Amino acid sequence: MNDGAARQHGQQGKTTKQRSIVLNGRALVMGDDINTDLIIAGKYCKSAEIRELARHVFESMGPNRSQKLRKGDILVAGRNFGCGSSREQAPLAIKAAGLKAVVASSFARIFFRNAINIGLPVMALPGPRKRIIAGERITVDLGKGELAVARTNEVVKGRPMPPFLLDILSDGGLVAHLRKKLRSEKKRR
Repeated sequence: MNDGAARQHGQQGKTTKQRSIVLNGRALVMGDDINTDLIIAGKYCKSAEIRELARHVFESMGPNRSQKLRKGDILVAGRNFGCGSSREQAPLAIKAAGLKAVVASSFARIFFRNAINIGLPVMALPGPRKRIIAGERITVDLGKGELAVARTNEVVKGRPMPPFLLDILSDGGLVAHLRKKLRSEKKRR
């Protein structure tokens, strides 16, 4: 993950560190209501092998769907991405397949939180899928809440990701973030 330069912002006499995670990649475009069963079929969720999940990601969407994605792609989808069951394997499979991030008009709440917890960048933006052609280059700036389309120089603006979520993603997920905090607290004692 490319952690962009931190910017300093003054806030009532205090200086805080604002992180910005900037990701570049090729757009892999999907539709609305992509549920967790479409992301990874339940029959594969019995395996604890992360590479097994990666091999079967999006397999339920057709025989060629999983072969169309490439490591480093950024998935762009419509409304209600990750709806369905609360299985954590869905964002794990996407991350294991090498996708850098998921940008959608909206997310199922549990999918969004599971993605952050395992260190998969996700961002909600109004109608990103309508502006992007599959395979074109895009840039996602989570700190600004923006998606830039290289072909048109258009920038789609949404809400910036809160700093505490950026910190979790920058650290590689919730478990890694908590470990880092515990180490830091131990050093202070």
